[in-house]
Amino acid sequence: MEILVFLLAPFVASLILTGIHAYLGVHVVERGVIFVDLALAQIAALGATVAVVAGMDPHGRASYWISLGFTFLGAAIFSFARSARGHIPQEAFIGIAYAVASATAILLMSKAVGETEHLKDMLVGNILAVSWAEVRKTALLYGAIGIFHFLFRKKFLSISMNHAKAERSGVSVRFWDFLFYASFGFVVTSSVAIAGVLLVFCYLIVPSVGAMLFADRIGPRLAIGWTMGTL
Repeated sequence: MEILVFLLAPFVASLILTGIHAYLGVHVVERGVIFVDLALAQIAALGATVAVVAGMDPHGRASYWISLGFTFLGAAIFSFARSARGHIPQEAFIGIAYAVASATAILLMSKAVGETEHLKDMLVGNILAVSWAEVRKTALLYGAIGIFHFLFRKKFLSISMNHAKAERSGVSVRFWDFLFYASFGFVVTSSVAIAGVLLVFCYLIVPSVGAMLFADRIGPRLAIGWTMGTL
């Protein structure tokens, strides 16, 4: 009985992660930016590293907002990258951003030896150690992002499903791309801290790809993705 009580919070956190990531995964796979979560997670870690080197509390609000600010910077880069040079795959820019963020973080971490464990935990995560307070905060954040995406679902889906057609119809692709990657950055920054990069990547990609094997429309894809993620 005690083990069930202990595992209840991680189980609920897993369901919350499934809910938002199965949806975002549909967009990520359709856009062909499979590794964008890894890049944004590394950029967020770079922001946290900068905060630690500057002498800030790694668990404080200032560090969180600096990390989030770096994530928004990454979102801006990715939103402009696709439109800048259409013949260069966006994954190339994502890979470059990941490599630069990783190298810079490693250099800075050498100056903050005492806090390397915290920075490591930020990328590895431990979902079994999640608290109910973190579960509530995550549920509220992801609920707000889910509502935001539901309200503007037509814009996001039109760009993800057919970028060229959306651009021809007069949609401000760069603006909506930025909003997508910024909201995605909110999710990744929080999810990676809870579950780690590998588990978040699995929640994002595996259910979405599995759903695409059996369905073409967004509704059935989400239903299949949520079912796979829950199982």
